[in-house]
Amino acid sequence: MSADQPLVPQPTEREFPEFVSIPVRVARNAKLYPDKIVVQCQGEARTWHDFDRRVNKIARTLAGMGIGRGDKIAVLAVNSIEYLETFIGGLRSGACVVPLSTMAASDALEKMLDDCDAKVLFLSDQYRQLVEPYEQKLSKLVPGGRIAYDFERPGWQGFEHWMSQASELAFEQPIHALDDFNIIYSSGTTGLPKGILHSHVMRDMLAVRFTAFDYSPGTISLASTPLYSNTTLVAVLATIGIGGTTILMRKFDVVQFLEIAQRERVTHAMLVPVQYQRILAHPDFDKYDLSAFKAKLSTSAPLRAQVKADCLKRWPGRLIEIYGLTEGGGSCTLEANLYPDKLHTVGKPGLGSEIVVLGEQGQVLPQGEVGELAGRAELMMKGYYKQDDKTRDLLWYDKEGRLYFKSGDMGKIDEDGFVVLLDRKKDMIISGGFNVYAADIEVLLLKNPDIVDAAVIGVPSDQWGESPLALCVRRPGAKVGEGDVKEWANAQLSKTQRLVGVEFRDSLPRSTIGKIMKRELREPYWAGRSARI
Repeated sequence: MSADQPLVPQPTEREFPEFVSIPVRVARNAKLYPDKIVVQCQGEARTWHDFDRRVNKIARTLAGMGIGRGDKIAVLAVNSIEYLETFIGGLRSGACVVPLSTMAASDALEKMLDDCDAKVLFLSDQYRQLVEPYEQKLSKLVPGGRIAYDFERPGWQGFEHWMSQASELAFEQPIHALDDFNIIYSSGTTGLPKGILHSHVMRDMLAVRFTAFDYSPGTISLASTPLYSNTTLVAVLATIGIGGTTILMRKFDVVQFLEIAQRERVTHAMLVPVQYQRILAHPDFDKYDLSAFKAKLSTSAPLRAQVKADCLKRWPGRLIEIYGLTEGGGSCTLEANLYPDKLHTVGKPGLGSEIVVLGEQGQVLPQGEVGELAGRAELMMKGYYKQDDKTRDLLWYDKEGRLYFKSGDMGKIDEDGFVVLLDRKKDMIISGGFNVYAADIEVLLLKNPDIVDAAVIGVPSDQWGESPLALCVRRPGAKVGEGDVKEWANAQLSKTQRLVGVEFRDSLPRSTIGKIMKRELREPYWAGRSARI
């Protein structure tokens, strides 16, 4: 798949006459707000003037290495100002940026670096051990293409020294709306995840559309998830594009988050559900002054209704849940403040999106029936990079020939047009021929005052094929037994939903953006069997 011939049909550039690339927006903001802070991290800060100057130096240095339109540069690093400068500098040079997951295994990263055709790699010392096993095999890197942010080692150039000789004068590389912006690899710790290829115009629309969430030049946004995550990038790029200030946290910590939010008068944060749970559960939460918040956003996984309700009561500002795919396509938004009776949903399709529910034969199901959600929107990814077969698996066309992306999520649309999200299709439990949705059981389990976290998975059953098993985390100090929870839950569940067992865990495995890793939970129970894990 080339940038000029994406597998997923793209709109023509003339359909976006007001397109302004993120690098151009940065240059404009530097002229408008030269002395204002654009980004700060761990006590270090950069003004718009200095940020733009350093972005020019990075772009010029990359251009001097022969990096230009469509070339790929990869970053494997902790959150930092330098990481963000590299990202924008790469874009300004015309390159496509590939932020790599620090959660991925070494062999998976090796495959990603080869798959994305990276010509330059920027690396933090913290993740050197993930690269060293195959460092000499990275034949696609150009000479001098190994850049170290914070360490010294033969064969690697220090970041500051690498760009020190370049001019800080404005660097202008023509950027077109449909040029490659970034490749975001889908979640996965082993093997080769899918590389999601976005265009510049798709990312530019963040700066335009997030004004609906009160983003403005006065925005102070606190980013507490990794920069390789699309969750983080959505909010960071919107803030940069609109001229606001981003505060980067190296690593999420509840107390630090609350202290920064109070001290810096933070107005916005994009958080994942587990962060909301941990923040609101902190015993000192109500002691902090969070009155500057205008909007809090949640994405990446469903935010439980009871957590939304708690947030509405105790945390100032709007609460907005966003449901959608990194690939683009249909998305939903729930303005929780306006629809307190719809907290069990992820809202309605918005911003030109359309959502349908598909049956097993690919037919559109009527309102209220459960099936796989599929969506379409004005802007969608260009495809999975060099994986056309996997891109085709994602596509569905309606009777008018309009393209939708299948989400892999099971759900339904209620009588008011709100989308109710159930499970990932791959996580659905089929017991005795009936579809069992873990989310329904998890909602019940979390109503138990002694349970603070829960995941339900399907385990092998000779009688039913699969049966639901609950893996729970008890409230500190709780003495409730596994049998007690099983009896309590099964008394309220239907026959097909009843738990075969309950097991307590100290914690549940989560990705860096808070998703429970159900594959990891299922694996021991299905080892040696042919069923999917």
